[in-house]
Amino acid sequence: MVHNKVTIIGSGPAAHTAAIYLARAEMKPTLYEGMLANGIAAGGQLTTTTDVENFPGFPEGISGTGLMDKLREQSLRFGTEIITETISKVDLSSRPFKLWTEFNEDEAPITTDAVVIATGASAKRLHLPGEETYWQQGISACAVCDGAIPLFRNKPLAVVGGGDSACEEALFLTKYASKVYMIVRKDYLRASTIMQRRVEKNEKLEVLYNTVSKEAKGDGKLLNALTIENVVTKEVKDLPVSGLFYAIGHIPATKIFADQLESDEDGYLKTVPGSSLTSIPGVFAAGDVQDKRYRQAITSAGTGCMAALDAEKFLSENE
Repeated sequence: MVHNKVTIIGSGPAAHTAAIYLARAEMKPTLYEGMLANGIAAGGQLTTTTDVENFPGFPEGISGTGLMDKLREQSLRFGTEIITETISKVDLSSRPFKLWTEFNEDEAPITTDAVVIATGASAKRLHLPGEETYWQQGISACAVCDGAIPLFRNKPLAVVGGGDSACEEALFLTKYASKVYMIVRKDYLRASTIMQRRVEKNEKLEVLYNTVSKEAKGDGKLLNALTIENVVTKEVKDLPVSGLFYAIGHIPATKIFADQLESDEDGYLKTVPGSSLTSIPGVFAAGDVQDKRYRQAITSAGTGCMAALDAEKFLSENE
C-alpha cells in the first residue's frame, strides 16, 4: 500500500505553489497532476491560454504553457513527486484519507495524512461550429486574462452572457475595444441593478437582446465574425467581431468530493474565510475549485501558498 504524508490533487498554479511550499518544508508532497483530468491537459486552464501578461515577474509576458512548465520544474526541483494519473475516487471519512486513481480503483487505495485539493474549474463553452478553430485565436473565456492583448485592441468584440460577470467583462473590454456587443438570449439582463446601469451608460457597449450565437467565422487563422440569430424575429446575420468572450459561468471540478465536503450551490468547495480549511480537518482547498470570483493565476497561486501553510500546521499538530 502506498502512503503519502500530504497529497496534492491538481496541476495548476495553486497545486504547484502548494507543492513548492510543502516540498521546501520537507513535507515530501506527492502531486497527482492528472491525465487530461476535466478534459484539460496537465497545467490546467492556463494551458488553454496563449499569452499571460499579468503574472508578476514576466515583464515581456509568457505563454500559459510556458508558465506552467516553469512552475512544474520548480516543484520538481524541491523534491515534489509528480504522478501523471487522475484521482478518480476518494474516501475522506477518516484519516488516513483514501484515494484511488482511474487505474487502480479495484486495488488497495493510496493513503494520505492530508490532502490539498486544487482541481480547478473549467469555463462553460457554447461549442459553436468554428469554436475549436478559433479558440484562443479570437475566442476566450477570460476577458481579464486576454482582453488587453494586441489582438483585441481597438477592435469590435462580443461577450456572451447576461449576468454580473458578463457585465463586468464587457465593461472591462471597453477600455481596449472599439465597441463591445453583449449577446443576451433573454430580453433582459440578469445582472444586478448597479451593473445594468453601468452597462447602459457606457457608450461603447451595445446589448443585443433575444440573441443567440450560431457560428464562429474567420479566415482559418483568426476570428472575424460571429453569426447571430434573433430568437424573436428569426433574423440571422453576421456580426463583425475580432473577439468573442464567454461569460456564462464555470464548472468546478468537484464531482468526486460532492458528497463528502461542503460546497455552495454552484459546486465550489467552501473554505473557512481567510484560510484554505474545508469542512473536513486535514483537507484543504486552493485555486479555482474554491474561488468563483477572482479566478486568476496569481490568486490561485496565493491560495496554494495558504493551503501549504495550513497543511504544514495541521500535520505538525497531528503527528
